Amino acid sequence: MVAKYLLSALAILIIGDLWLFTSRVLGNPQLKSTIAQRIDNLKRSTRPWIEIDLSEQHLFAWKGKEQIFDTNISSGKVITPTYPGAYNIQRKYPQDRMRGTDYDIPNVPYVLYYDRGYALHGAYWHDNFGTPVSHGCINLPMDNAKWLFDWTKIGTDIVIHE
Repeated sequence: MVAKYLLSALAILIIGDLWLFTSRVLGNPQLKSTIAQRIDNLKRSTRPWIEIDLSEQHLFAWKGKEQIFDTNISSGKVITPTYPGAYNIQRKYPQDRMRGTDYDIPNVPYVLYYDRGYALHGAYWHDNFGTPVSHGCINLPMDNAKWLFDWTKIGTDIVIHE
């Protein structure tokens, strides 16, 4: 027996006792279209914005249609995914403490929160950039995280896609 359920914006396919999680984009084709339209609109503007490509594990900084910066990133693992969508920088902290059920990391540098506890930030505890290893945040190499932190303002657009 196969049944589909929507739970907390994740598409879940249940086959017997096996649960398969798919991304929100696959679970919501309208989100994919919304993201593509947002990118198109931002490229027609002169505003600074950030693009995160989860499939390539890469971040691009743009000013309108001009790409001005790029770096490898580490997004969330399958069990703790980074969610596609269109967001804005909501809070900036030069340093913050991040805690979860299985981690407690003090002095996380260059933190740019964009959705609840999700943020772009520097990662001093690993160098596996290009591989999904986080709990949902976007990890950046330290020097690139500093550049991005200095370049962004509250309200800077972020588009995350697969």
